[in-house]
Order: sequence, then structure tokens, then C-alpha cells
Amino acid sequence: MLEDFISIHDLTLYEFSQVLDLTQEIKTHPQRFRNKLNRKILAMIFQKPSLRTRMTFEVGMLQLGGEAVYLGPSDIQMGTRESIHDVGQNLERWIDGVMIRTFDHQDVLDLAESSAIPVINGLTDLLHPCQAMADFFTLKEKRIDLTNLKLAYLGDGNNVCHSLLLAAAKTGTRIAVATPPGYEPKEEILKIVEQDGKETGSTFTLTHDPEEAVQEAAAVYTDVWASMGQEEEKEERAKIFTPFQVNKTLMAKAKPDAFFMHCLPAHRGEEVTAEVINSSQSVVFDQAENRLHVQKAIMLLLMRKKS
Repeated sequence: MLEDFISIHDLTLYEFSQVLDLTQEIKTHPQRFRNKLNRKILAMIFQKPSLRTRMTFEVGMLQLGGEAVYLGPSDIQMGTRESIHDVGQNLERWIDGVMIRTFDHQDVLDLAESSAIPVINGLTDLLHPCQAMADFFTLKEKRIDLTNLKLAYLGDGNNVCHSLLLAAAKTGTRIAVATPPGYEPKEEILKIVEQDGKETGSTFTLTHDPEEAVQEAAAVYTDVWASMGQEEEKEERAKIFTPFQVNKTLMAKAKPDAFFMHCLPAHRGEEVTAEVINSSQSVVFDQAENRLHVQKAIMLLLMRKKS
């Protein structure tokens, strides 16, 4: 296993499968893992607010027999009050691992470079790897063959979209991304996805037509139109993204038993209608629950190594 968990791209195919397999074992037999991280401590650095990330990491550590320490934006002021290098050098002498949820992806890379303990990417503006791992575990749990799956993503080509693309490339999944013009995934990510997909046969398509994207899709995924830090763009984005709303009419163009997916929080009436997200096709709360199990697997694989 890697020393850190920063991007799904960094995982070998074996490591990707290892995380999913261990997740299944943890979810099925949680008692077997009650003390696997006994006396281990995880620091949780938050520069963005959170419900799922904080709860699942903190609860996950407690269920594994360890502890988690919350460090909010005003606690360390990383990069202003103290350099990232010095924060990393301090933390490695006290604890066993770090989870960081921040804006700039480079902050995570710098923290991992400056510290000998495992660093887990809880979210950056570029990537959201823990979410995508939970999403693909959820699909696998629903007895969907990931190598014979079409996943449609509609909306902003953001951090969630990037990590879904990277995960699809590891599994052989076909993924179609529909965005408004100018909101496509970053070219640097698409180049990595194209290269990684050669090993598994995964393919991706980009379109500006949401109906085209959902054709034959076994799962339809969306995210908020304006992420944290983009609040001032909310009204403008609402006008641009309205044709990409996931509603009953659009879901009807996917497979009849297609799942609806969302990383949450969701804005009912905007990127998705209440009718869809509250329907029997929706697996959004399964995704949220599985964040806990996936992250427990990641922490075990990384932190159990440290003596």
C-alpha cells in the first residue's frame, strides 16, 4: 500500500481492489476490526466545513480503537501562522496519521512531502478520492459489474468529477461526463484518465448534452452547481446549469433500474429534483454510509504500518 492516500491515480490496480475488498470485510464484520488501530491517533485538519468527512473519519477512528483530534481553520492557520513544512514536522512526532480537507491541492502534496506519517486527502479543489472510492464500493455492493458499467456524471467538471473519472479508469468502467461549455474536467486529469484507462479498457466521453450522457447508464451522478468558494457565482451558475438538472424525465432516458447518486450535500430543486433524490432509485445515503467503511479501510492500510 502507498505511504499516503492523495489521488486514486496513485493506486495500483491491486491496491484499488484491496481497498474495496477490505471495505467489504470491515462492513460485514466490524467487530473483527475493533482494536486494529488501538492507541493510534489521527489529526484531522479542516480548512473547509464538513459533515460527512468529519463524522466518518472521527467515528471510524473510534470504531477501530483509536482517537481523532480535530484541528479547525483557526487552530493552526496552516500556511499563514505556520508553514506547512513545520506543521508536518511537528505532527509526525506526536501522532500516527493526518487527514486534511482543504482548498489548494498543493497543500496536501506539501504536507505529505514534509511528514513521515501517512497523509489522507479528505478533499481538495482538485480531487475528492475518498468519496469516489465510496461511490464505486456502493456500485459494487449493488452487484453491478464495474467492468461492464456505464456511469453518467452531469454538472460541473469539479473535484468529484475528477475522482470519479480516475476511479473509472481503475475499474474498466465507461463514464460519460456532460457539462456546460467551459465547465469541463481539467485537461491534466483527462490525460491521466486516458493513460490509466488503457490498462483496464476504461473509456470516457465528454459531451454538452445531458440526454446523450445518460443513454444506457446504470448510474446517474450529479453534484452541486456551486461548490464551496464559488458562492458568488451561484446565481450565474444556476442559469447555466439548469438544463443539466437530474429529474424524472432525464432519469427515464437511462436504464430502467439506474441508480441516482450524489456526494451530498444536495440542493433539491437545483441540480436534482426532490422526486429523484427521494426515490427508490436513489442510493445517496448508502454512499454517505460507505464513506465510513471505505475510510476505515484506508486508515487501516496506511496507519497499521506505523510502529
